[in-house]
Amino acid sequence: MLSIIVPVLNEARNIPVLHDEIRAVMHVIRKEHEIIFIDDGSVDDTLETIKSLGSRHVRYISFSRNFGKESAIIAGLGKACGEAAVIMDGDLQHPPAIIAEMNAHFEAGYDQVIAKRNRSGEPLMKRIPANLFYRVMNSTSTVRLVDGEGDFRLISRKVIDAILLLSENNRFSKGIFEWVGFGKKVVEFNHVGRTNGKSRFNPFKLFDYAVDGISAYNHRPLRICFHLGLVVLLISLAYILYIFVNILIYGVDEPGYFTIIASLLLLGSVQLFSLGIIGEYVGRIYIETKNRPNFIITEESDCESQEKDDLHETK
Repeated sequence: MLSIIVPVLNEARNIPVLHDEIRAVMHVIRKEHEIIFIDDGSVDDTLETIKSLGSRHVRYISFSRNFGKESAIIAGLGKACGEAAVIMDGDLQHPPAIIAEMNAHFEAGYDQVIAKRNRSGEPLMKRIPANLFYRVMNSTSTVRLVDGEGDFRLISRKVIDAILLLSENNRFSKGIFEWVGFGKKVVEFNHVGRTNGKSRFNPFKLFDYAVDGISAYNHRPLRICFHLGLVVLLISLAYILYIFVNILIYGVDEPGYFTIIASLLLLGSVQLFSLGIIGEYVGRIYIETKNRPNFIITEESDCESQEKDDLHETK
């Protein structure tokens, strides 16, 4: 069985189309499957639309509120019954037709088949922040990310089980997929724009996402604080020595307003910058020590109900 995990948030208009396209692909490759929709706190008719599909292949999980895509992905993986799972968005920007090629590579022995999106045709205002994001991530993080490789991928049961072993609350799926490893194969697809609805991703969220990724997989920012503090200390000592020598040679001059203000601003900004980075890590420790669940489910279907439906249809 192939489990197809689809996190959705206010995608009522896209779900029927996505469902039909997935079913068409599954019919062609003749693969037993289940489609797991994770309703991440939608305020429209998303959950009702999922229920109205009336297919034995459809399962769903409904959160009590919006917990975010990362929580939706881990919830779907935890409920997946298949020998492999495909993770894809519900906005039709991940073409279901790619699943056939991904499944072929999976059957050839790959544990991760990654769908890489080329950015031709993508708006410049989205392309530039995305490129910057990957450059910053790869220059600071211990895991290497490739531009265009996102959550749209097929992963084997071995990869699923490895990911489920990771219990952190602050999850960064792109980094997790790279961290667990296993054999990988990349397939490319063209960028597809949204047909219905409006993207909720913006440069500010991308910045927060970058901070999450950087702080989740390395301690280099803390090391940068150390190096920065050391450099500022050496510069300050050199400046103090210069002033002391200057006083010995020329005597005491009138105190300079600019020198005092510049020193205060420099030292103050370095301290605030360092405290901000340290605070980011302390905040993550604080969240992890609470050991709260990644999500709360209000309603769901499960494997047992699907098996009963299969048995009923067989009879």
